[in-house]
Amino acid sequence: MAAEYSCSSSSSSSNLRITVEKNPSESRLSELDIKCWPKWGCSPGKYQLKFDAEETCYLLKGRVKAYPKGSSEFVEFGAGDLVTIPKGLSCTWDVSIAVDKHYKFESS
Repeated sequence: MAAEYSCSSSSSSSNLRITVEKNPSESRLSELDIKCWPKWGCSPGKYQLKFDAEETCYLLKGRVKAYPKGSSEFVEFGAGDLVTIPKGLSCTWDVSIAVDKHYKFESS
């Protein structure tokens, strides 16, 4: 079941939500064809990111705290999580364990 987190941006009145689905089933992963998605990784550190399109990603490795711009609250996700990040979200990724993920951007 997906957990939904509300992330407000100080520059916008709309709420942008990062959705984290913990340990999705193998059938769900194959339905999404995740193994065919491109891969991306990064080492531990802090990264300023802006999502110009909705991204869905599946973390193979890693641990991330995502802090939406202008907020001290964060959403945490890691290996085995299926994460949806909304278009328009600016956030800081605080990566404590190096990330290796499959990802897909929604075409607008």
